[in-house]
Parts: sequence; C-alpha cells; structure tokens
Amino acid sequence: MDQLPLPLEGITVVAVEQAVAAPFATRQLADLGARVIKVERIDGGDFARGYDTAAGGLASHFVWCNRGKESIALDLKDPRGLDLVRRLIADADVFVQNLAQGAAARLGLDAAALCAAHPRLVAVDISGYGASGPYADKRAYDMLMQCEAGLVSVTGTPGQPVKAGIPAADIAAGMYAFSGVLAALVRRGATGRGGPVEVSMLEALAEWMGHPLHHTMHGGTAPARTGLAHAVIAPYDAYPTADGGRVLLSVQNDREWRRLAEQVLGRPEVGTDPAYATNAARVARRERTDALVAKALGVLDTDEALARLEGAGIACARLRDLRELAEHPQLAARQRWREVDSPVGPLRALLPPITLPGGAEARMGAVPALGEHTGAVLRAVGMTDDEIAALRRDGVAA
Repeated sequence: MDQLPLPLEGITVVAVEQAVAAPFATRQLADLGARVIKVERIDGGDFARGYDTAAGGLASHFVWCNRGKESIALDLKDPRGLDLVRRLIADADVFVQNLAQGAAARLGLDAAALCAAHPRLVAVDISGYGASGPYADKRAYDMLMQCEAGLVSVTGTPGQPVKAGIPAADIAAGMYAFSGVLAALVRRGATGRGGPVEVSMLEALAEWMGHPLHHTMHGGTAPARTGLAHAVIAPYDAYPTADGGRVLLSVQNDREWRRLAEQVLGRPEVGTDPAYATNAARVARRERTDALVAKALGVLDTDEALARLEGAGIACARLRDLRELAEHPQLAARQRWREVDSPVGPLRALLPPITLPGGAEARMGAVPALGEHTGAVLRAVGMTDDEIAALRRDGVAA
C-alpha cells in the first residue's frame, strides 16, 4: 500500500502570532504538513524568543511552539510591510493572529475583514476574552486567565490555591484554534467557502473547567482543593515509599478497596469493615484511610510498591519529575523522540500525539531563526533582490 501524504500538505498558513496560544495552534498545523509562514516583528521577533535561554541558548517556549515554520520579519506599521502580508494572505488558505485586542482590526487583519475580501480563506482571531463584552479590551495572559476561569480556585492545597504548572489557558485556546481550523477546512471542502473562526482564552479554559463548574452549579458546592488527593474519592493520593519516591494510587470502587486491603495493606478485615467498606465511608475517614495506605507503602521501595499495586489490579503511577519524563520507558519503547534542527543545532523533541497509521510521519521541521526565510518568501511573491535589500535598508524587513 502506498504511503498516504500528510493531511495538510498543500495548505498554506500565514500567522501574525506571538507567545503561546497561536504559535501552539499553528505548530500543530505544521506538524501535519501545512506550510506555516510566521510573521514576526523586526525588533526581536515573537517576544517568546526572549523568555529564557534554556534550550541550548534558545527559549524553551519558542522551541516547543515554533518548529517547522518559516520566519519572516516585517514592520507592519510601515505600509510596505503590511502590503506584503496582505499579498501573502491573498494566496493562503489559513490566517491566524493573536495580537492585542483591536490591533489586528486597526491593520485590517481581523478575521471578518479578511474573509470578506477572500471568501475561501479560513481566518482565526485568538483573544483573551473575545471581541465583545465588558472584558474585551482587558490584557490577557495565561496566569490571569487561569484566575478568571476559576482554575486556580480548584488547584492546590486546602490552604493555598496555585496556578497550573503549564500555560493551560494558552494551550486550551491553541487546541480549539487548531480544531477550529480543521473543521473550517472540512466545511470549505464541501462549500468552497472558508470563514472566520474566533477563539477566546477565557471561553476555552472555561470549557475545560466543565466538571468542577457543573459540580458547583448543580450541586451547590465547589470541589475542595485537595493537592494530589481527589475531592470525592479515597484513597486517591500520592504516598511516600521507603526509597524516597512517591506512588499515586486510585481506588475507584469498593471491590478494588477489598483487593487493596487483602493484597497490599495486609489487612483483609478493613476491606469489609463498615468504617472503610464504602467510598463514602473512606472519604468521611480520609485521614485514617490514608494512614492505612501510607503505613503499608512506606516500608516498600517504589518499584516493589508499584508491583504489588499492579498485581492487585489497582491503578497506580510513579510521581515523576521532568527529567524522569524525558527518560520515560513508555515513550522510549514507542519511539516517540526525534531531533529537530535549530539555530543552535539538533534539539530533542516529542512526536505530536496524533499518530496517523499508514501515513507519513509528522513533519517536525526546524526551529527558525528570526527572519531566516524573509528573502525566500519575498522573492516567491515577486520581489527582486534589490527591492528586498531596500526594505532591509529602510528597516521594513529583516
């Protein structure tokens, strides 16, 4: 059987993007075969380039979100730079932007205006709060959105709310932008028309808050912050082991509790004791339940604790740090690691989690230097080397 092409081969995306939400969305498109032309500022480019230097001198956020793209650097405040972006959009299938609220509209690059001019174009506006409403013009960064969407209120310990350790609002918005583009392209295939796509970080993360939100709206109480424990299931927490590790386990029903009591705790009588026999009873006596589990696991090494839990059919996991994740045996066994090129040499990166059997492997292209492709892209739209040199001399292109 012939190998199938990547599903987005032949699709061209132009992105005026920065930080995480839009770059994360367009990186998914690039991995699936799309050509992504990333338009950056001439004075430093996407500001995520400057977040840190952890990835061999490059910013870790930028490396994560921008492989496989072509970088061009233009001054969009100059009419010549803006005209070049318009020329690129005229030949594109998709346009994505996440500029500050109102900035794209002032440039004529908002989704509604572009789709009116180019009916086949799929144009995506990503914002913090959406284009209307009293919060439309508020500044929106990931941590602020985690607070506004209530994520911080359910994350952490009883005494201390905390933000998620990843940019959850950015990722949520990026993934809805990605899926919105795919849906709009499918519709275009049937109707011949693209159209605008709007994604707000608040609405994306509010959707992800569905379980605690419905629990609160319909049950009357918000789930408690319980650290690594579960608010309504016990035992469901991380427990220390004798060699300094921590093992998380989850007992989902009373049959599992009886197996845990017999095969791991060595206390078969607590499996049927009315004080522990039901989940409601265990939650009501959470401290004593946890103490039983902690005592049994605390004398075992991590590997032995996991083996006993697995043998008893109890869901469990090793509490890993990021270095351990980078060496995870499952990722290694499934050959999920690749190397991508970058201005500082090859960098290790994970294959995207969408696997398409029978098709080509995800296109994990290089991380671009700022303006690396400016000349090639501008020549492709008909500019001469002298014209490009003049733009660079005038500070319109870099």
